[in-house]
Amino acid sequence: MTLLPPRWLCASALLTLSTACARTTPAAAVERNLPGEAQSQGPDEYVLADDVSVRKLAPGVWLHVTVVTLEPYGRVSTNGLIIEDGETSVLVDTGWNARQGALLLDWARDTLRRPVRTAVVTHFHEDRLGGVPALVPHGIAVHGLEETARIATSLGRPGPTEAFAEARTVGPLELFFPGAGHAKDNIVVWHKDSGVLFGGCFVKDGAATNLGNVEDADVVAWPASLSRTRQRFPEARVVVPGHGKPGGPELLSHTEALLR
Repeated sequence: MTLLPPRWLCASALLTLSTACARTTPAAAVERNLPGEAQSQGPDEYVLADDVSVRKLAPGVWLHVTVVTLEPYGRVSTNGLIIEDGETSVLVDTGWNARQGALLLDWARDTLRRPVRTAVVTHFHEDRLGGVPALVPHGIAVHGLEETARIATSLGRPGPTEAFAEARTVGPLELFFPGAGHAKDNIVVWHKDSGVLFGGCFVKDGAATNLGNVEDADVVAWPASLSRTRQRFPEARVVVPGHGKPGGPELLSHTEALLR
């Protein structure tokens, strides 16, 4: 019998126990036990702890990778972004838990020198909003879909404090709900200046061979939602999935192919 991952888990290849997340987590982030203070692995890569790392993806755009251990799957990583916005920054997805969220806030303030002023969560699963409790004491606004706020409240979790119905601009970012896919509340995040489109778990990485956990998915609506994303952001050059390696617009087509 195949073991299914928890309903909130987005990783696409857990069913085979050979996750894209495990393959693409920076080695330093999963093999070294480091203190919480950020340690530079070069000018563009930092390890904050053995389960939190940050690296530069494009000018003004940083990819954060956070990891948890889930039995019997082992270490599972998830992606998010930190986007520079003048003297501050925007956090896109918050890590699995409050400790990881706090490490990301500390790094943005102390190392990047651009403290997080606002945040975005791309849907209600724990790998997206698990770090929100770390933001609450700082009064950091959290943007998300109205449906995300509703579901988070029903589950007793802190969720978006600034909810919207379909689209919103937050600093240099455009938040857009393309329609249901991986979850009924998944949004994508567009950073026009860099050409980076954050697809979250709505988009699968190039190594994915299946859609993973679809308990909260709408596989019928998903292809049309991908099409709307492609039409709205034709200039996307880098596409970041929720798990695994970033790629280009081909990740949208790859996700579409997995739905056939």
